[in-house]
Formats: sequence, structure tokens, C-alpha cells
Amino acid sequence: MKLILPAQDLFTATAIDLEPTDAELDQIEQEMPVISAEVELLDAQIITLDRLPNELDARRLRRARNRVLTARRELANQAATTQTGGAA
Repeated sequence: MKLILPAQDLFTATAIDLEPTDAELDQIEQEMPVISAEVELLDAQIITLDRLPNELDARRLRRARNRVLTARRELANQAATTQTGGAA
């Protein structure tokens, strides 16, 4: 009689697959200002979901949007600088 068993290596994730690599962690660290700014914007948007935004809410939203744009710009400039090898 022949035993039929699944190939466990094909279906079971190894410990290597579960953890992010050092390069992925570095990338997350570089993108953290953008992530934080987007969370702040999301918080400001959530506050205005159940009521009509007042002047303070509008100011909070505007500042949060500006922080997101600034963080994205700085990340893009940083990436462009590292790709070209830095400023001359």
C-alpha cells in the first residue's frame, strides 16, 4: 500500500518568509514620515465624517494635506538624490 502525503515544504511558510528583510525595514524607515503624515490626514478626515467641518477642522485638514505633500516631496527628492549618486 502506498501512502499519500502532502508535500509540506510546498505549503508551509518558513521562518524566513515571515519576517521582513533588512532592506524592507530600511525602506519602511525611510517612508515613515510619509506614513505618519498620511495617518494624521486620515485622523483629520475621520473627525469630519460625522459633522460639518468648522474653521478649525478645515485648518486641520489643510495642514495635514500640506504635511503629506511635503513628506512625499522630501521622499521623492531623497530617492532622486540617491539614484543619481548625490549632488555634485
